[in-house]
Amino acid sequence: MYQGIKRLTHNFRSKQLRTVVRGAFWFFFLSVLVGFCIAIYFRFSQDRSTLLGQWFLNAFLTLLVTKLVFLLVLLAEDLYRVGVTVFRFFARSFSQTAEDQPVKLLPPRRKFMSQLGLLFASIPFGAFLYGVTKGKYAFTLHRHTLYFDDLPEAFEGFTITQLSDIHSGSFDDAEAVQRGIDLAKAQQSDLYVFTGDLVNDLATEIEPWIPRFAQLKAPYGQFSILGNHDYGLYHDWDSDAVREANLERLKQHHRQMDYRLLLNEHVTIEKAGEQLALIGVENWGKGFIQQGDLDKALEGVAPGAFKILLSHDPSHFEEIVKHHPRQVHLTLSGHTHGMQFGVETPLFKWSPAQYRYANWAGLAQENNRQLYVNRGFGFIGFTGRVGIWPEVTVLELRKRRA
Repeated sequence: MYQGIKRLTHNFRSKQLRTVVRGAFWFFFLSVLVGFCIAIYFRFSQDRSTLLGQWFLNAFLTLLVTKLVFLLVLLAEDLYRVGVTVFRFFARSFSQTAEDQPVKLLPPRRKFMSQLGLLFASIPFGAFLYGVTKGKYAFTLHRHTLYFDDLPEAFEGFTITQLSDIHSGSFDDAEAVQRGIDLAKAQQSDLYVFTGDLVNDLATEIEPWIPRFAQLKAPYGQFSILGNHDYGLYHDWDSDAVREANLERLKQHHRQMDYRLLLNEHVTIEKAGEQLALIGVENWGKGFIQQGDLDKALEGVAPGAFKILLSHDPSHFEEIVKHHPRQVHLTLSGHTHGMQFGVETPLFKWSPAQYRYANWAGLAQENNRQLYVNRGFGFIGFTGRVGIWPEVTVLELRKRRA
């Protein structure tokens, strides 16, 4: 990166200005690096995150991605320079006049390529700047119609609004959060479900937001499950008893919001004399806590019942649900956040999440079972979203006709 800065400032008439710009680059870079290290220390050693520390985390990630783009352009130029150098070396070796006419083997860097790198790097820089200021609250509605062969007739056109991964401990703008809640309310769905991670660690994080999320009501009820963060596993507790008390307090907050928390159990949703089974399991994730028990949750469910499963981590679907002898028609998950960073277009979808999760956002279908992965309502770690916007999901159930 510094080599590119040097080339960009090479033609400055003022030597003092060159020195100031190059010195400013190192000062800024080292300041962010030191701040990032301090932020990591306080987050993991002192078990707390400060606003300043969060700013340094955001700045580090923003500059990391921005510099990588800049460096890819310089790398392309360097490959060209290496190619030219190799060609000149062999050409000189076979030339009879090589000693009389010496040739400079390595061509110099071109200012144009550094300018091009700066231009391309400005794109992710602007995107990250938007992501940490506006993008994290750019709530987006995803509406899908799902078709099933054996959907009970009474549930034709039945709608479900899904939220996931609220991470209330990260919120810093009450009005923006309310916009997302209002978007969910406006859908007027038959059923509301929340698929885990109400908090980052502490039950107290949701308390200022309880009246707002309690606004979400549906004719057939509000149901929720726990996510991996809800267990408080990433916080340094004084004892296991204190951690368990925190979890019990969080469960009470679900009741305060009038959410029926499903803990490896099911409820029956009835409409016009017909039924479907809504099943909720505790967190089960590959590489995460595995307290979800699908077999226990299915106890008492009629073999031919239409089943909808709430399971926080989509790896549960990949590892267990899609192979289970009892068909679960639809699984609703969250957890991945789409890594809060990526690109989604009608023709192309990419996120670093795809290297960890087979299904990281949107719809998937396998073994005649469907999965929907919500991109998350909130954010954590990186307090922003770039390309993967916070989501409100509306799913409409339809019977597949011949």
